[in-house]
Amino acid sequence: MKRLLATLVILVLVGFAAFKAGVWWLADQRMAEARQALEPHGVLHRGSISSGVEGRLVLNDASWQDFELTQPLDMARVELDTGSPVSLLSVLFDPAGMPEQWTLRLDGLGLTLDPTMLRNWVTAEGANSEGDPALFALSCAPDPRQQLGSGDLIRMGITALAGDGFVRQTPGNLHAELNTVSTGSLELDWRDARIRIQDAELTVSGGAEPMTLTLRDGGLMRRIAAYCAREAGIETGEWARRAVQALSAGLEARGLAASDQLKALYRQWLLEGGELTVDVQPAQPLLGVPVRTAENEGAGMSWPVRYNGAGVPDVYLAEAEPVVQETPEVAVEPVVPREDPETETWYPASLETAEQWVDRQVRVTLSNENVVEGRLVSVSERELEVARVIAGGEVAYPMLIRAITNFEVWRRGRAQ
Repeated sequence: MKRLLATLVILVLVGFAAFKAGVWWLADQRMAEARQALEPHGVLHRGSISSGVEGRLVLNDASWQDFELTQPLDMARVELDTGSPVSLLSVLFDPAGMPEQWTLRLDGLGLTLDPTMLRNWVTAEGANSEGDPALFALSCAPDPRQQLGSGDLIRMGITALAGDGFVRQTPGNLHAELNTVSTGSLELDWRDARIRIQDAELTVSGGAEPMTLTLRDGGLMRRIAAYCAREAGIETGEWARRAVQALSAGLEARGLAASDQLKALYRQWLLEGGELTVDVQPAQPLLGVPVRTAENEGAGMSWPVRYNGAGVPDVYLAEAEPVVQETPEVAVEPVVPREDPETETWYPASLETAEQWVDRQVRVTLSNENVVEGRLVSVSERELEVARVIAGGEVAYPMLIRAITNFEVWRRGRAQ
């Protein structure tokens, strides 16, 4: 009897060790395949691998370094729970055989912000690949073409993005959440949708029902509105009006027009934030947002939207004649004063030689006729930064070089 018991204990220990070793080896192989598949986009570090006999695979201290970012996304703990050890081994052996029910937890997500990691939240030129103006343009500088970026978030006191993620797959539903500290949360609920992995490619097949997205800003939009309005030198209401105007201009360039209720909702979200719930259909044009035409104008089409728990009626787009947005080229020829070596005054300088005036007092005139005066902090190929003294401290203003029409330096004149 004792020999039988000892044999059983030995078999259990051998089986446990074999399970652990098998999971580690298979997970290492799958992570190597993932790294290879993601090589064109960035570098994936898997961290350390551990597992549980209940069907859990855990990666500790993993990270993802995207080539477009200067800082990595750190993941303190990534946990995949398949429900049983057999399912875990099956998934690791063949990722295409994901069980009908599983969960994925992402704990300790962290992304440290850098002033130059994100130039803008939209494309650098303020337009998409077709040349259309950006829809969501949040300007935080005297030049309205300069968009909110990571440098602005840092100046607002948001030096890093941190939080946790969660994905739960069931036979009839896909649910995902991303909860961050002080910057809001995003929740996704998609009936009959399923995540599939085939040939190292991850796809999501949706059902007939639309995807429900719930966005909570956690007070972030109020902070952004106050900060951007202050940086632009205008009231928050005027700043929101300009953002709504940019949305309308972007839609007009695409042959669309927003309903009055849609514009009012967007303005309210910019100023107050809150909870916004919408139904999205990824496979449909414009993500399923209804577009009224002359034929169906009276059909009462409206996008299902709830703001702070209350339904919002008459949210839709309408067909309109495309409006081509043309930016006229304005040639600025400043009058060059005669230089007096005995006197300090403003002298025009070429932007090509701006780097030699770093730490000197400069005055910049933008295409919208706003003037920024302060200490030149840095110069790059696409922008320069000017620091102004405000309330005893310096605030840096990044400005796109293409938006600058006049550049002057405070200095003594040179002998003629």
